[in-house]
Amino acid sequence: MPIDATEPYDADNIFAKILRGEIPSSKVYEDEWAYAFEDINPQAEIHTLVIPKGEYVSWDDFSMSASAEEIAGFVRAVGKVARDKGLVEPGYRLLANVGAHGGQEVPHFHVHIFGGQPLGRMIA
Repeated sequence: MPIDATEPYDADNIFAKILRGEIPSSKVYEDEWAYAFEDINPQAEIHTLVIPKGEYVSWDDFSMSASAEEIAGFVRAVGKVARDKGLVEPGYRLLANVGAHGGQEVPHFHVHIFGGQPLGRMIA
């Protein structure tokens, strides 16, 4: 169910529980800024999620409220995951859904990395 990206952070969301180790995940990468894991319902051959360790609801919240260090650390983590998965060539897609109209379903900012196959212009 799409969420309202302006709502306060919900510490009981599924990604917060994954960060706390309450729900298992297939960890791909972790550093002080980000945690990456495989999507349990992949939409492409490679479908990895990257989430910041801070409590941010959406891209909007993160870009407005995170420190420059958190933003840089997160962006670098996304790039490292894509490079480590060998996606730079031939390419990959990043997707961040924001709010109800954007189809955001989990109220914790996250980026999807899609790759490993030709993706076309858009993912349905």
